[in-house]
Amino acid sequence: MKVIDPSTGEHLTNVLDDSAELIAEKVAAARAAQPSWAARPVGERIEIMRAFRGWIVKKTDELAALLTSETGKPITQSRNELAGLLPRIDFFLDEAVATLADEVVLDDADAAGGGRLREVITHEPLGVIANISAWNYPYFVGSNVFVPALLAGNAVLYKPSEHATLTGLAIASMLNDAGVPVDVFSLVAGDGVVGAELLAHPLDGVFFTGSYATGRRIAESVASHLGRVQLELGGKDPVYVCDDVDVAAAAEGLADGAFYNNGQSCCSVERIYVHHSIHDAFVDRFVANVEGFVMGDPTDDATYLGPLTRADQADVLEAQVADAVAKGATVRTGGARVHGGPAGTAWFAPTVLTGVTADMAVMRDESFGPIIGIQSVADDDEAVRLMNDSEYGLTAGVYAVDQARATAVLRHMRAGSAYWNCCDRVSPRLPWSGRGHSGMGSTLSTYGILTFAHPKAWHLRTPS
Repeated sequence: MKVIDPSTGEHLTNVLDDSAELIAEKVAAARAAQPSWAARPVGERIEIMRAFRGWIVKKTDELAALLTSETGKPITQSRNELAGLLPRIDFFLDEAVATLADEVVLDDADAAGGGRLREVITHEPLGVIANISAWNYPYFVGSNVFVPALLAGNAVLYKPSEHATLTGLAIASMLNDAGVPVDVFSLVAGDGVVGAELLAHPLDGVFFTGSYATGRRIAESVASHLGRVQLELGGKDPVYVCDDVDVAAAAEGLADGAFYNNGQSCCSVERIYVHHSIHDAFVDRFVANVEGFVMGDPTDDATYLGPLTRADQADVLEAQVADAVAKGATVRTGGARVHGGPAGTAWFAPTVLTGVTADMAVMRDESFGPIIGIQSVADDDEAVRLMNDSEYGLTAGVYAVDQARATAVLRHMRAGSAYWNCCDRVSPRLPWSGRGHSGMGSTLSTYGILTFAHPKAWHLRTPS
């Protein structure tokens, strides 16, 4: 497998794909090693993960440069991802003991029938899980799974995206150096074919981050095993801008929410609905912000937009622009590839479309790139209807001065996360989940720790 720098087309290195035989060996080794890992006190597992955190801090500059080299993410954003990883790890370290502790839900000294009756819930690890991760935020989406999974006593077979394999290898190396046994956290390298080979084995859980189409195939392929399946999929995340906002502040915040990481985020703002009375003023300020973004060498601190990580995504974006224009939309800025880049790379100008309608692909299908449609709406009711007109349900936001008004809109949203005057934000304290084509299950928060454990019910009666 070739690793290519998406900004230069340079061949960085080769990584050997795991064979079917090697995958089978890794699954068997994980199965054998998991019980002893689970038998360690949770406090010991916490200290090992704390050591992993230490490696992240120590190697931040090196890790950021590596991430930028294989994904094209601007270096400042790579550093931001690593800095943002630390409070996520801290949350899991702080909450693991209490969340995984035994729960006494009844202690009746005078139970009917005599004796003392106690009811207790314990939490047992799932066993051996697959973590099939993503390239756009490999530290964020990976750690949402492998950190709590390891703390809960599971063994993890970690398959990074083929577009972030070097980062995956760095993660595995740091975890192993921190004290996680090699067979307890084992990396599986390769593309989708390798991932399918991994999932052919009966596993106790499969945790996938990626597209709806791939997530659905995974769910169907592992259904016969009846292991736990959790899917963190895409979004078509809408935001409504009310008529009482500070237009300049809303435009600035939403431009960043739509174009940060080149729009290659599952929770990037992908649709904007603006109250008709401020639509034109908002669009003008929004376009001005977007045209101020610096596109260039991702290793330069001044760069905000780099190349598309996957060059073939440019075809999707071109098709969405063509469809919108054919149906009457106007390209306010961008709208095409930026030509002149090295062969094998794809650079796409940040694109703003107005005059869009709900039947256009740019307002219905996930873009996962630097493109946004902005639509004028008559009132809050029309905004609610259009925002919910989607198969996805990851996030939804409202920009408004009046919290009661914003909350009234957000209560109608079929989405896992609701934002008031913010967007494209994830907190370790809050569950991350989706509706519809955006997935199933939750990561993060204490829910995201318990998802890696089975509850066991204990009925304990003392003889009378």
